[in-house]
This record gives sequence, C-alpha cells and structure tokens, in this order.
Amino acid sequence: MENHRKLIEQEGFSPKFGDMQAEDFRRYGHELINWIADYFENIEQFPVLAQIKPDWLKDNLPKTAPENGEDFGEILADVDKLILPAVTHWNHPNFHGLFSTSTSSVGIFGELLSAAFDMKAMLWRTSPASTELEEVVLDWLRQIMDLDEGLKGIIYDTASVSTLHAVAAARESLNLSIREIGMSGRDDLPLLRIYTSEQAHSSVEKAILLLGLGQKSLVKIATDEKFRMIPEKLREAIEEDKAKGYLPFCVVATVGTTSTTSIDPIPEIVPICEEHTLWLHVDAAYAGSAAIVPELQDCLKGCERADSLVTNPHKWLFTPFDLSVLYCRHLDLLKRAFALVPEYLKTSETVTNQMDYGIQLGRRFRSLKLWFIMRYFGQQGMIERIREHCRLAKLLASWIEEAEDWEILAPVPFALVCFRACPKNVENLDELNEKIMNLINESGEAYISHTKLNGKFTLRVSIGNIRVEERHIEKLWDLLNKRLELSKH
Repeated sequence: MENHRKLIEQEGFSPKFGDMQAEDFRRYGHELINWIADYFENIEQFPVLAQIKPDWLKDNLPKTAPENGEDFGEILADVDKLILPAVTHWNHPNFHGLFSTSTSSVGIFGELLSAAFDMKAMLWRTSPASTELEEVVLDWLRQIMDLDEGLKGIIYDTASVSTLHAVAAARESLNLSIREIGMSGRDDLPLLRIYTSEQAHSSVEKAILLLGLGQKSLVKIATDEKFRMIPEKLREAIEEDKAKGYLPFCVVATVGTTSTTSIDPIPEIVPICEEHTLWLHVDAAYAGSAAIVPELQDCLKGCERADSLVTNPHKWLFTPFDLSVLYCRHLDLLKRAFALVPEYLKTSETVTNQMDYGIQLGRRFRSLKLWFIMRYFGQQGMIERIREHCRLAKLLASWIEEAEDWEILAPVPFALVCFRACPKNVENLDELNEKIMNLINESGEAYISHTKLNGKFTLRVSIGNIRVEERHIEKLWDLLNKRLELSKH
C-alpha cells in the first residue's frame, strides 16, 4: 500500500478508486484557505469588473475533459491563470453596483462544512440537523427583526423562489382546486389578479409566469414622488377588477425596491388587503436585514399583519450566496400547495419534513452558515456593520447635495444612493451620466450601476460590503468627479 501511494505521488496519478488521499486533502485544504485569506487581503489590487473579452475563458480551456486525473496543485494554479481574470469581484469594497453584497470568512466556513456533510434536507430522518437548526436560526432572525411570532420561516435559495412560493400559497388559499385540476380548460375560473407597484422586482412577474397565471393577471400600481405604491390607486384597481368579475387574490408590497430602496406604505396597504381578503406578501429581500437595527425597524411597520415576507441574508447579512428566507403565517397552505409523498418517502414520525414546503425535494444545509454568522458577529456586530453602511451612504449623499454639478434623485432610507451629474450647459444629461458610469466601470477601479427614474438616467451606488470603509467612498467620489470632468470634454 505504501509503495502504491508513493507511486501515485511520484507519477501524479489519481487513485483508481476512492477519494483524494487524506494527507493530500489536508495539504491542499490548508493551501486553499491560505489562498482565500490572501485573496481577501489583496482584493483591492484586482479590477472590480473582469477585464476580459467575451469567450476569452472558453477559448483558453480544452475542448474535452482530461482523459486521466490531474494533480490538484496544477488545478489550483489554473485558478490563478484562468479563473481569476474572468472573475467580477463582488467582495471588492468598491463593488457598488446592483446591491453590493459580500461573504464573510465565517460564512465560508459554514459553506465548507455544509459541503462536507452533503446533506439532502428532505425528510427529518435524512437531515435532523438541517431541519431543526433552520427552525431555531430563523426564529432568532425573526426576533432580531422584530417580526410577529406568527410568521414561521423556511429557507429557499433566492427571493425569486421565495416569492414564487408565497404567491402559490396565496393562490391555494382560494380553494379553487387548482392543485387537483389545474387552470387550463376551465370555464368556471375567473381571471385571477395580483397587484404590485410599478417599482416592484421582476421576480413577481416571473412567479406568475411559472404558476401559469399569465402576465394578464398582473396589475402594476402607480407610485408617488418617492417611488412608493399609492394605496388609493391600489384600492381603485381592486374595485374595478371586482366590478369586471375578476378575482383579486394577492398584493405584493416592497420594502426596499430594487431601483431606489423605496418603502411601500404597508400600514395603509394592510387594511385594503384585509377589507378585500387579499393575501399580502412583502418583498423585503434587500431591506429586511436593516430591520435588525433598532432605529430602522420602522421600515417593517405594518408587516406584523402580512401573510408572508421574504428577506435575503445573502444580500446584507454577510452570508455566502445563496440564502433567502420566506416567513409565512400559513405554512399549512404552503404545504397543501406542494406536499407530495411517494411511498418510498413515507415515514411514521410526526415531524417537519422540509420537502413538503416547496418545489424541491432535497435542500442544502443552508442554515449552518447563517448560524455561524449570527454567533460569530452577534446581534451587535451585525447591527453596527449595517449602521455603518447607512452612515456611509448618507455621507456620500451629503457630498452630492452640496456639489453644484450633482443632484440626488431619490430618498436614501438605507444604503443606496440614486443621483446624477447635472452640470450647466450640457444638453444631453442621460448621455453624460451613462458615459461617466461606463468610464468608471471600464477602469476596474469601482463598479456602479444605473436605473431610470422619471425618465432620467440615474446612477446607483450601493454600499453594503463587509470590508467597505470611508476611504472607499472617498475614492469613488473622487472617481465620479474626475470622470465628470473627462466626460464634459
């Protein structure tokens, strides 16, 4: 056996059967952790956005898989040579596009152990640790967010999937036998209607596509000057639809919209939903994390009466992607919509089987990484980091407000700033701002994104990275002003 092992080491062969040798696993494991630690320490040396052209990586990879196993050291070397140049660095402290997210080192440890356990959380029997830890951790989070204890949590991958399940449960509450006989070919089923604001995330529309409701079922409600759903317009739309014989069944409100992080007036929307017996789902995928901060908890005011709410710890709680939490008041309806138990999965225990609450059979052990994070940072550690991100966003907003050539285009309730350059004597401000954005992004020094507000091309700067400091915001402000001067000529 010893000679066989030496032959493997000398000639670089992989063993014919079984896994990597334990001593190699230890050695490369140490190397990989050191590599990640170095990566985080030196991440600012990398361009934020990958600087390669399309197809560069594909063109530099073999067209077929290797015939024989390769030395893992060579594979790691190719990470530096081939993968790193093609990486957009979401963990870079000057990644300010979309919603800036970041992973924490302790979260990576959680992912590592989860991968080692390779647990498929379907039955309690197959995954007691995942099933029970998830219930505990999500109740911890519910308490920190000051959510109503009637809301019970379940983990999915993304907010898109969480919202899909919420809408499915809402539809199941109508008792229309859709699970049994479907929606097609029926003349006893009116047009079902779901309402959301014109600023809502596209995942709402994708949910109705996947559930077979069709885009005709979606009604987008107008927003006010702060990009919030107008409750009176919602009421009018519901009443008009009822008069037409349609069947309203769900409202999706948003706390922290994608474009501006605006907050729909939940306390005014709740009575409308209750009056018309509509399911209220709240999309707090981004801003839900902010509710752990005492002075920001008002952002979820009214949500204690919601039927369901989604929040994403992978957005602003330093959790490696992916981990989305759906809090639902009616888990029985969610189970009724999705539970399907073939003979080979039947058990005698009276327990929670996570496979009953969604389209997946097996689930990853996602709660482990959130448990690590909540214990390592503690409530105060998480609160202070989010509080600091909000401070930095308001600092940037104050610089913009004081500058003659810039203007704020939306309120800044959290850690996202929407603004644009508006120097005098420039005819096409949309073109100017797009040029500024592209110059910054192409430089690799920072990454910002855009939206359109009231027809204006709007720059977006999101601040939420666990490694971001005030100096990074100063750097970005300097870049913005330099690119403005360059763009004017």
